[in-house]
Order: sequence, then C-alpha cells, then structure tokens
Amino acid sequence: MAETLQSLQDLKGVATAAAPEAPKHVQKLDAQGRAYATGKRKDAVARVWIKPGPGKITINNREIGVYFARPVLRMILQQPLLVANRLNQYDITVTVDGGGLSGQAGAVRHGLAKALTYFEPELRGVLKKVGFLTRDSRVVERKKYGRKKARRSFQFSKR
Repeated sequence: MAETLQSLQDLKGVATAAAPEAPKHVQKLDAQGRAYATGKRKDAVARVWIKPGPGKITINNREIGVYFARPVLRMILQQPLLVANRLNQYDITVTVDGGGLSGQAGAVRHGLAKALTYFEPELRGVLKKVGFLTRDSRVVERKKYGRKKARRSFQFSKR
C-alpha cells in the first residue's frame, strides 16, 4: 500500500505478482480408506461411501435390484460410474431417506459423483462437465391458502 502506481506498466507488474493459484483438489478418505459424500435431490438425502472392490452396490442394507426395482432408477444411479469409466471398480454403500424413489435415485447419483471426486480428484472435470456435481435445487412448491393445490383453484360454478 505504500507504493503508488504511476502507469499501466506498474499495474501489470503488480497484478502478475499477486495472482492467486487455482484451488487444488486433494483426495479425502476416512480411516477405513473410504470416500464419503452427501447427495440431495428434492426431499431425499443420500449418504454415500465408496471403496475399491468388485462393484457391489448396497442401498439401505439391500441390493440395488431389490431397492430400485425399476431399470430406469438403476440406470440413473450408475451414470457417474459409466461417465468416469469406473463400472465394477468400487463397492458402494448408501443410506438414503426422504422423498420418493425418483428423488432418492437422484440423490444417490449426486452423492456418488461427489464421492468419486473425493476418491479420485482428477475425475472432477469429467463429472462437472456432464452436470452430476450440481445439486438440482428444484423442490415442490408449497400449497397456498384459498387454493386446492399450489396453483390450482377450486372449480368455479356460476350457479
């Protein structure tokens, strides 16, 4: 602050000296060697742990095929693994609650993508480009008084 700048050349020299570095993402593991992340979608919250293994996916102590019976929900869940080309390389343990099955599948996908970036930080660019690291902030609109639902009015009858 003691020095004053007299020209644009002086400003150029100051700006290059004080340029901040880009944040470096590092691996985040717990004591058991697992990566943990929380994923959210609508009212559902999923806690996801991943560790190297043969690819077993457990959701609320049940197999993926039992918990998510519809193939579309299983496909949503495995999208981050397909994009990162890491199918059948990690054991995944999930506890999920709140919301419906579709919201829960979205929450697990979000948590799984975050956990993958914590385990392998170099995957962050690939998963971010596809949009799996962004939390979908859309939630159900609240019901207003004088209405049947959030926006739906009661049926009008003149007589």
